[in-house]
Parts: sequence; C-alpha cells; structure tokens
Amino acid sequence: VQLQASGGGLVQAGGSLKLSCTASGRTFSTLNMGWFRQAPGKERDFVAAISWSGTSTYYADSVKGRFTISRDNAKNTEYLQMNSLKPEDTAVYYCAAKSGPYYYSDYELRTAMEYWGKGTLVTVSS
Repeated sequence: VQLQASGGGLVQAGGSLKLSCTASGRTFSTLNMGWFRQAPGKERDFVAAISWSGTSTYYADSVKGRFTISRDNAKNTEYLQMNSLKPEDTAVYYCAAKSGPYYYSDYELRTAMEYWGKGTLVTVSS
C-alpha cells in the first residue's frame, strides 16, 4: 500500500486546514485509515482513525471537537479537516493504514498501523 499525504502548510492560530491522503496498491474501501503527527523533538502521536466502513471514528482527546476524519472511497482518499488550529498542533502529519475489511479496536488502530506515508508539515503561527 502506498500512501501520499498532502495539504499541509502555514496557517494562523484559529484557522483551518484540510489534509488529504491518497492510497494505492490495495482496495481502498477495505483499509482502516488514520492520521498521526510528530512535533519537533517529540514522539509520533495518534490523531484520528476511521474504520474501513467509515462507521467508526476515533480521536485523540487533544483534537476532539476540532478535527474531523473522513473518507471518500470513490476517490481512494481520506481527509483530516482541522479547525480552530493551535500552535501546539504544529507537526508533521502522517497518514497510515491497516488492512481490512476487519474491525479493530481503538487501541489497535492507535498502535498497530501497517502502512505509512510520508508526512506533510503543518505549521500554526500564534
């Protein structure tokens, strides 16, 4: 599975940004998808995940109510809509995937993704 993230950039605090991740090499509709981020000098953290069917979504507490994960199977693409951005959201954002069509627990999607794309940088200025 090849994953390509895009949509990063520089935005002011309080602004919005939408990330996209396009997948190839596997039937997209069978993949569980997710977003992770790594801030400078920190470990990579879970941000959000969506099940292969789109019926289940999971979020890190730090982004609940501000970020929305979604997918468009016809376009082989997942999205991360980020609103009310804060300087602490500054990071390289990575998309990730885990094979399906199986339902995994929140924990498994947070810790056991199988495929990773190259990141896209999001910088939030204060």
